[in-house]
Amino acid sequence: MSSPAPRPRRRTEGRADAPRASLTPDSWIDAATEVLVDRGIDHVRVDVLATQLGVTRGSFYWHFRDREDLLRRVLQAWRERATEQLTARLEQAATDPREQLRDVISLPVRGRAAARAARIELAIRAWARRDAMARQAVDEADASRIGYVAQVFSALGFPIAEARARAFLLYAYVVGESLMAGQGGAAQREARSRFVERLLQQPLAP
Repeated sequence: MSSPAPRPRRRTEGRADAPRASLTPDSWIDAATEVLVDRGIDHVRVDVLATQLGVTRGSFYWHFRDREDLLRRVLQAWRERATEQLTARLEQAATDPREQLRDVISLPVRGRAAARAARIELAIRAWARRDAMARQAVDEADASRIGYVAQVFSALGFPIAEARARAFLLYAYVVGESLMAGQGGAAQREARSRFVERLLQQPLAP
């Protein structure tokens, strides 16, 4: 009679390995962004995030070299989502530059998604006031967004220099409207957006 086949060996690694396998870099980036928004950059630490995610500190280093690497990728993810992907969606949504302009103006009033984006934007800009890496990321995002809006004004027939000036004014309005969402009700915000749309499409007097 042959001996019984050996039973499969059970894994003996610690429990931290299971969360490590299931978490992705995006899980850490999203958690870091949540802490940044709710508590500020000083609280975006490995131990805080590990506790929030229910894993050990060691599992963090499965995906990132160090805290600086995580922060760099938080900024990269923000730029991809809030600038590159958003610009691509705006370009695909309409080909008429007037409709594109209207879409840009409407960004601050697009419900919960707009409110969430504004909170992240405010936290990133607060971080940028004291950190060179974050400041560079914000400057690059601003330049890219203004460049897109300038292209829209250029498509409306404005000269390049004037298109960039109008784009800066519109972008300043969009950022301000996003960060001051409590100023006025829905009707007032809608009236402001219609006024800005008319104002910035008016040609200058000779």
